[in-house]
Amino acid sequence: MKTNDTIKLFADAHVFDGKFQGSRTFIKELYTIIAAMNNVQLYLGAYNTSNLEKCFGSNNNICFVKYSSTSAFIRLAYDIPRIIKKHQINYAHFQYITPPYKNCRFIVTTHDLLFNEFPKEFPFFYRLVKNFLFKQSAKWADILTTVSTYSKGSIQKYFSISAAAIHIIPNGVSNLFFANYDKESAKQYIKTKFGVDKIILLVSRHEPRKNHILLLQAFLDLELYQQGYHLVLLGWHENINNPVFNHMMNNLPEKSKPFIFMHQNADDADLLQFYRAAQVFVYPSKAEGFGIPPLEAAAVKIPVLCSNSAAMSDFTFFGTNHFDPGNYPLFKNKLAAIANAEPDTTELENIAAIVKQRYNWQQAAAALHQLIKTDWERSTAGAVKNN
Repeated sequence: MKTNDTIKLFADAHVFDGKFQGSRTFIKELYTIIAAMNNVQLYLGAYNTSNLEKCFGSNNNICFVKYSSTSAFIRLAYDIPRIIKKHQINYAHFQYITPPYKNCRFIVTTHDLLFNEFPKEFPFFYRLVKNFLFKQSAKWADILTTVSTYSKGSIQKYFSISAAAIHIIPNGVSNLFFANYDKESAKQYIKTKFGVDKIILLVSRHEPRKNHILLLQAFLDLELYQQGYHLVLLGWHENINNPVFNHMMNNLPEKSKPFIFMHQNADDADLLQFYRAAQVFVYPSKAEGFGIPPLEAAAVKIPVLCSNSAAMSDFTFFGTNHFDPGNYPLFKNKLAAIANAEPDTTELENIAAIVKQRYNWQQAAAALHQLIKTDWERSTAGAVKNN
């Protein structure tokens, strides 16, 4: 396989080894599409390559390469440089952090710098380490991307990188979420398997900036459990402790306890059914570099209450349900109103159409592929000229 015919592209996919996070969706959706392009040979690296095979299936354009350890240090200092050299990789794509030295061209996606924008939400040492590693990696990138205008501004501001060098590749929403479905069947499936119905849903990691506290407090103050609502919190724990939320969960009113459901390990199929079964979706986060879950909920055509903070300020199509997470009385009123209102199906259809048009993985993959192609042509032309 000649490099002037085919670009050998490696993507660090270690996120498939651990807890689910947004960058996993980013890699899966982008590279499922890019792997189908004729001039790309894709290499995906992880310790648990069976997870990769499960997610990406069998494809002659994809090679799964196994890391020797789950250690971040070994992965970056040894495994990835070895893989790049062995397979003569042309481009290696990393989320946030690169190896400590380069032996091919680097693509870096810096999804956000929220620890700088919202320093009180993150421990000092966390901010110190991430700032150093993220900045060095961004500076080394031959192609630097991010997911939103908001994050692009943060990179410019904190890393002193010019706007022209930062390319926006926005997240998308999988076509699965736009498919037609029977709501009663979804509700019955979730009720049978998990024992909950009449759902107010939140899909998110559990850490302070995600603002579970706002939703939980309003759910309790409004006594929505008295109306039969279940508050369903789907997600996974992060390394950042959330003591206030944990205290609230440990001191719930006795009557509310059967109506609050937390689950960390919903697979993709069950997650989709939770969205479809929900009456309302709420996303109260204070700090996001993008925010995929409210868009997935909108694609399923359920009513969404979405924070207007940080990158989510772009989601103006949510109209009056686009709220300031710092205004608790207003949020509580909006939650009460949406919980007691009949859904406006025409409005929900219109919002889903906007999401489908603006946040499309096909467009994102095409944009990334074009960036690689342009850089490849420029770099190879330069190499020929120098020779």
